[in-house]
Amino acid sequence: MMKKIKVAQVITRMDWGGSPDIIRLLCEGLDPAIFEVTLITGRSTHISQANKQFLDRFRERTIYIEPLQREINPLKDLRALWKLYSIFRQGKFDLVQTHTAKAGILGRLAARRAGVKKIVHCSHGHNFYGYFRFWGSKLVVTIERFFDRFSDKFIALTELEKSDLVNYRVTIASKVAVVQSGLEIEKYHCSPDELARLKKEWSLPPAAPVVGMVSRLEPIKGPLLLVEAAKIVVPACPEVRFLVVGEGSLRRQMEQQCRELGLAGSFIFAGWREDVEQLLAVLDILVLTSLNEAVGRIILEAAAYGVPAVATRVGGVPEIIKDQETGILVPPQDAGSIANALIELLTDRAKRERLGRAAKARINERFSASNMIAGVTAVYKELLKNEN
Repeated sequence: MMKKIKVAQVITRMDWGGSPDIIRLLCEGLDPAIFEVTLITGRSTHISQANKQFLDRFRERTIYIEPLQREINPLKDLRALWKLYSIFRQGKFDLVQTHTAKAGILGRLAARRAGVKKIVHCSHGHNFYGYFRFWGSKLVVTIERFFDRFSDKFIALTELEKSDLVNYRVTIASKVAVVQSGLEIEKYHCSPDELARLKKEWSLPPAAPVVGMVSRLEPIKGPLLLVEAAKIVVPACPEVRFLVVGEGSLRRQMEQQCRELGLAGSFIFAGWREDVEQLLAVLDILVLTSLNEAVGRIILEAAAYGVPAVATRVGGVPEIIKDQETGILVPPQDAGSIANALIELLTDRAKRERLGRAAKARINERFSASNMIAGVTAVYKELLKNEN
């Protein structure tokens, strides 16, 4: 009987977001006849319903490291590094895949020191630009270049991410495999009763079109642009409602601006939600205002319901949205263009529905969980083909 390949997936936290969803799919989707998968993570506070259920199912193969966290803390980081090293040494893993920046630094260093055969890193985007000022971005690039020596392979979620890794001289092209993000498309459904319940919860008029933002409310996501755009949209489409799902440092400022502009009645702030997969069914249009975005996985999730997106032309977003075919792309930091695109879709229901159908067909074809898992499996097998 063939010995199973022991794989560890490492991330700082399984909080609400795209990267934890991908890890969940890998942990449960990699062929159990071939792989023995362990999840190593820090503690989480905001977990989606799907990931909460997954962590319960996967609890016997999950290791929690309390000091493993997203924020920089030298003492906790050293403790996390030592714990990772100890786990890798004792577990005798064949392959470790790290996810996101912090887990990537600690996890790759610990795995190499512990003698793990192969190390894969997936940044789920990057911090090379958009997050920091010039010297901060320069430091991030320098750190990532250094940690290339602890990486046997990088998995990029988009072609742009691959080209950035190469153009910023973080690594060489042959060390990067592109594996597109995937969804369990069949799980994105909402019964009429559930849809009615959600609309009642937010007192949504039956005929009111709903524009949704599902995001961390942080500067890099550009949420204040939505309020600026709404100043233009509401006079043209007074019945519209804006549903904002998520939390962050800019929530209070968004709410204050809505009050000052007389838009409070048009906005609903739902905060963190565990049922994002279901509530997307309420939307008529998704809006993404990010200044930098690896993939924009929420675009895929909305498309699973046939909901088109108005999104900024940043990062890997143009690899998901075909402009004027499956959604509308607009320039970043341009509230006027966001408003015009929203008005166009709000006032042209036939076009909105046509784009939504095309978006759904596109993700069914290209962005399934099975395709993503097959891509990652191929990376693992290629790396380990000559190992005993």
